[in-house]
Parts: sequence; C-alpha cells; structure tokens
Amino acid sequence: MAEAHRHCVVGFLLLSLLSGCAARIHKLTLKNETRSAVDLNNFGFYANGTLDVSLSSLWMKEKLVNYSMYPVGFSLSRSRVSGVLSYTAEETETCPLTLTKSSNDEPLILFLIDVHSLSINVKAMGDQDNVLMAKPKDEATAGKRNTRGAPAPAPTEKVSVSGKSTEPDKAKETIAQTKEVQEGRKAFLLDKPTQFSLALDKINGSYNFSFNMLVGPKAQGLYSLKFHYCMNRIPGMQFPYSFTVEVTEKNPGGFLSAAEIPLSRLYLYMAGVFLTAAIVWVHILMKHRYSVFKIHWLMAALAFTKSTSLVFHSINYHFINTEGHPIEGWAVMYYITHLLKGALLFITLALIGTGWAFVKYILSDKEKKIFMIVIPLQVLANVAYIIIESTEEGSSEYYLWKEILFLVDLICCGAILFPVVWSIRHLQEASSTDGKAAMNLEKLKLFRHYYVMIVCYIYFTRIIAILLKITMPFQWQWCYEFLVEVSTLIFFVLTGYKFRPASNNPYLQLPQDEDDVEMDEVVTESGALEGISKVKKTSNGRERQKEPVAI
Repeated sequence: MAEAHRHCVVGFLLLSLLSGCAARIHKLTLKNETRSAVDLNNFGFYANGTLDVSLSSLWMKEKLVNYSMYPVGFSLSRSRVSGVLSYTAEETETCPLTLTKSSNDEPLILFLIDVHSLSINVKAMGDQDNVLMAKPKDEATAGKRNTRGAPAPAPTEKVSVSGKSTEPDKAKETIAQTKEVQEGRKAFLLDKPTQFSLALDKINGSYNFSFNMLVGPKAQGLYSLKFHYCMNRIPGMQFPYSFTVEVTEKNPGGFLSAAEIPLSRLYLYMAGVFLTAAIVWVHILMKHRYSVFKIHWLMAALAFTKSTSLVFHSINYHFINTEGHPIEGWAVMYYITHLLKGALLFITLALIGTGWAFVKYILSDKEKKIFMIVIPLQVLANVAYIIIESTEEGSSEYYLWKEILFLVDLICCGAILFPVVWSIRHLQEASSTDGKAAMNLEKLKLFRHYYVMIVCYIYFTRIIAILLKITMPFQWQWCYEFLVEVSTLIFFVLTGYKFRPASNNPYLQLPQDEDDVEMDEVVTESGALEGISKVKKTSNGRERQKEPVAI
C-alpha cells in the first residue's frame, strides 16, 4: 500500500507540474514582482518567423517613480550566440532601456511605456529588416472605421521590401496584413534606426498593448525578450509591479526554436542506436551466460531505458513543434523514463565502482551511504528538471530550480567517483601487502581506466559541450545535444567492453586459493568471502581451469 501510494504521489506531481506548461506558446503572470529585469524568453528565429506579444493587466506605481528618468518596458535583442546579449549594459548599472545604440550593430528594439501620454515609444536600432505590426498612437483615437482603408497599401509595400519572393510567402503575408489592418494595426519596416509611438490602452487602472513582428532574412537569429523596471536597479529600491504577458513564437516549420527543430529526429535516431547497442549487449550476455553477474543485466536495463526515454523525448518535441505545447500523456511518459534512466545510470556506475557482484556481494557501510545520498539526489534532480521544463522562463522559480539542478547534478557526479577511488586505494594496499600482486595490479589498472572514463564523461557533458554550445551559431546549437548523446553512447560502449562477461576479462579473474581470499578481505573490508574458493568456469560451465599464480 505504501509503495502504491508513493507511485500515486509521483504521478500526481507530474500531472500537476505539466498542467501549467505552455511550451512555445507562453503565458506568464507576475504578481508584486520586484526584479529589475525579467527574462521572458529566448528563441531562435529563421526568416519569416513571427513573434506575437500581448501585455495585459500591467499595474505599477505611477506617482512615486519618475518614468522619464527610470523607464519601464521591453527590450528585444538579437544575440550572436546563446547567452551573449547584443548589448553590454546588462551587467552594469545602466538600464538597457536607456541605450542610444546597439553594440556591433546587432538588431535591438526597445519598447518604453509612457503611462502619462498612454503611448509606447519604440526605438529600433542596428542592422535589421524586421517588420513590426502594432496599433500606432496617432490612429488610436481615430477609430477603426477610419483606419481600415488608409493603411492597407502601406503594409504591402513595406513588407515586400524584406525579401519575400515566393508565392506562398506572399499569400501568407497578405492574409496576415489584412488581419492586422482590420484590427487597426500598421506595419513598420525597421530597416534603419527609427523611433515611433504605439498606442497604450488603459482599462480599469491597468495597461494593455500588443505587437507582432515578422523576422526578415537579414535579421534572423537568436532573440531575447525581456521586461525591465529600471528603478529597481538602484540598491534598496523595491517597487512592486504586476502584469500578464502572452508570447507566441513560430518559425516557418512550426513552434520550435531554430536550434530545436532537428532534435525530434536526432532523439529518434539515437534511440535506435541505443536500442541496437542494448540488443548486442544482451546477445553477449546470453553467449557468456556462465560469466554473467547481476550488474550486467542492470547495464542492459539501463541501455533499454535510455532508448525508451529518447523515443518519448522525440515524440514530445514533435507535438511541441506541431501544436505549440506538449501532449500531457506523452510528456508524463518521457519524464518517468527520464527519471528511471537517471537513477539507473548513477546506481549502475556506483555499483561498478564498488565491484559489487563481480568480486563481492556485500557493500561496506560507507558504500551504502553513497547510495543513500545519490538516489534521493537523483530524484531531486529529476524533479528539478521536470519543474524547469514545465515552468515559464520568466518566473522566479525557474532560475531557483535551474541552480538546484546544476548543484545536485555536480554532487551526484562527484559522489559516484568515491567508490572508484576507494577501490583503487584498497587494491593498492592489497598489492603492497601481498606477494601475489599480479591480479591486483590488473584490477588496479582497470579501475584507473574506469576512473578516467567517468571523469572525461563528466567534464565533456557538463563543461566542454556547454562551452561548445555558447560558441556555435544559433541554428547549430542542436549539436550540443548530439555531442552529449554520442559521448553517452561511447561511454556506455567502453564501460561494457571493460566489464564484459568474458573469461579473459582481468576484472573477472577471481582468486582461486585461500591466500587470495585473504587478499579479498583487504579489498572489500569485510569477511563475507572468507573460506570461499572461486572457480573459473569455461563456456560450458563444467570444466575447471587452473591458472598459475604470479609471485
């Protein structure tokens, strides 16, 4: 009953977390927020990609703040690579909304909210060919009846300059322009530094406005949308504000960012590769069934779980691309398999490091403590991952759980190294206290290789791959996931080869006399194997093979 209750709790947690997930169609509500900058979203746009932003229920103190000196509004900037902003004022005391030019001539659009004149002052800078569509200030009071006819030719002429040449694109533009014009909107071609004003509506004491942007061929890239409240950048100033913002981003092929479009196929292909590796591993286990230990079947379970997790991950991205949000059932299946895969990975690596099932069947007390630490931390890491995936980027909880995930992941990576280090130290002690050290030295060499493999895997997937990601162009950042999956596959294959269930594997050459059993007591720090003679079996499991003991 208790186990069933725990499963129900986990399932309810997954469903409750996913219920608020909006994926690439975002909706964020902030109440009494005091942050000076809110990172709403980052998205890689190809040419003809669209961005729709709708701000509603904006409330802030009007009389206590000089908004001409400390402006409030949005910034939309293009980054050269992930994490590198197009302006350099983010980490300084200067508010980005006060910039007069963009660095390196990167596209930068500022939306300054003026609550006194009920307008949005737009400043476009940098080299770009984006098209912004919104309700201008001068037409806000004219009424929709007067604005339906006049702006119609202008958007067609301006949008055509941005380089659209194909007939389907022109048809889409015409439909979009007609809709915008009917709503009293006007198209602004941002092909040069310019300033203009948009309408700001005030309803029941709160402010609303919206805009739509069409990304041009010259301006495609990775964009960052942020909300700024410059007054709160001053130390000690904590003026609250509230708003609700809806953001919808699309590329010509769907709702995924440019770097995420290939991920669905990538995960599906890698799932096939891991499935093939798992089947080959099971074949090897069946071929050498008399040399197989429980840990070998655990390694097979890990490979199959990894493959299944990648399949659900691929399906999840497919629905996000087509629908704009994940399908809850498929998303829950992915999170469950992802949780199992993470737990199996660290448990398997730690068990191999302790030598469990290979040379001993009982773990020492300090080895048990490692598992008591790693398993709960892995559960916490996977919960943090699920929360990050299902939480809007602009919420304050997003960054908290992101830091928790990073810290817990590093702790788990460090914890699984301890059993390997202990085994290396014990083998060194056994080699120095026993005259028959040849077998110990072979095991010691293997453990050292295994230690180097784990360290290289951790460094590559946690550090080197991330450094490569932030240096790649925005459309090639999917290569980060490719490198992580390939390095994981190589690590699995090397681990399987090093600890394969073959009779010539030095790790499986167990002691054959009483003197070597005493040596094992030093390695395992327990008397569980005392008085046991290990017999090496041939392929049929019946003949005994005696080997000379090196002195």
